[in-house]
Amino acid sequence: MIRKRPRLIIAFHTTHDAMAFEEYCHNNNVSGRLIPLPGEISAGCGLAWSAPPENEEEISHSLLSAGVDPQVIRVLSVF
Repeated sequence: MIRKRPRLIIAFHTTHDAMAFEEYCHNNNVSGRLIPLPGEISAGCGLAWSAPPENEEEISHSLLSAGVDPQVIRVLSVF
């Protein structure tokens, strides 16, 4: 059985922001991936970045470096 696990979830204002952050992370070897926005968060464009919670500092720095302003940053238990 697949269990839920804590993940750092970053929601974006626009799809453009989500895609720009994905490209930045891919080019700079930042862990995580784009996922559909979990139902617990009602915000943004419908996409979110999912990463291990222990990488929150790295992700915050990456958001600044990429010039992306997140709409929501939260730790949730997701599949």
